[in-house]
Amino acid sequence: MIEIRSKGALAFHAASMYPLLYRLERRGLIKGRWVEKPGERRRRLYRITAKGREVLAAQRAGWREFVEAVNRITAGGHA
Repeated sequence: MIEIRSKGALAFHAASMYPLLYRLERRGLIKGRWVEKPGERRRRLYRITAKGREVLAAQRAGWREFVEAVNRITAGGHA
């Protein structure tokens, strides 16, 4: 899904995603649960927690400020 939504700009392998997911779960930012369906292998599904939503909102705001600052620098305008 990450690769699709980023139109190929971002790609992650499972080997790098699972340590990240485990860290987020330990910090209480996501909650994982095992799901088993007949004829399929077990899967771990994750949901963002209320704390995770708060942290995400703060990080998004910080990222927007950073991008806006870079855009001002690279816009080519002169002071």
